[in-house]
Amino acid sequence: MSAELLALLSAFALVLAVELPDKTLVATLVLTTRFRAAPVFAGVSAAFAVQSIIAVAFGSALTLLPQNVVAGVVALLFAVGAFLLLREGFSRQKEAGEDASRSGPGPVGFLRAAATSFGVLFAAEWGDASQLATAGLTARSGHAVAVGVGSFLALLTVAGIAVFIGHKVRSRIKPHLLQRIAGFVFAGFTVLAVWQAFAA
Repeated sequence: MSAELLALLSAFALVLAVELPDKTLVATLVLTTRFRAAPVFAGVSAAFAVQSIIAVAFGSALTLLPQNVVAGVVALLFAVGAFLLLREGFSRQKEAGEDASRSGPGPVGFLRAAATSFGVLFAAEWGDASQLATAGLTARSGHAVAVGVGSFLALLTVAGIAVFIGHKVRSRIKPHLLQRIAGFVFAGFTVLAVWQAFAA
């Protein structure tokens, strides 16, 4: 087995193991319950691509970023997301609007949904274990492209699983209930990020 293939497989296995139980999967799943699957997948894929490139480009230098600042920014973004989701989930809507929303995702354009998904996942991945693992593997192996591809493929796999589950769940649960659940999940991420900011 070549060193490049070994680096790719190592990055894929490591990032997949780190991200499956992580907030990345949950955040992507939550986004899919709010927006259509295609723009969510496009947005998170773009975010993962950029984050993988950043991790590979800077290698282990990313570990020098102040963790409390990163966690603070992530906390703010998740807090905004929680506020918006909870406000929408608890707001009263006309019966016609309620019936229309039950039939599928709300009337949010592709670009807006993709941009929202990109922003949430781009922020969530800053200083994340998978990004640091990618940077460390790049610095250690010296095979930047292979590590970057392996990391990106693992993130796409996690996103695909989350989008699939989110799409299936959305058709079986009332949209307002999903928005409330999503809001509380994002609020939980906010608390976690604030804790990390002060613990760092």
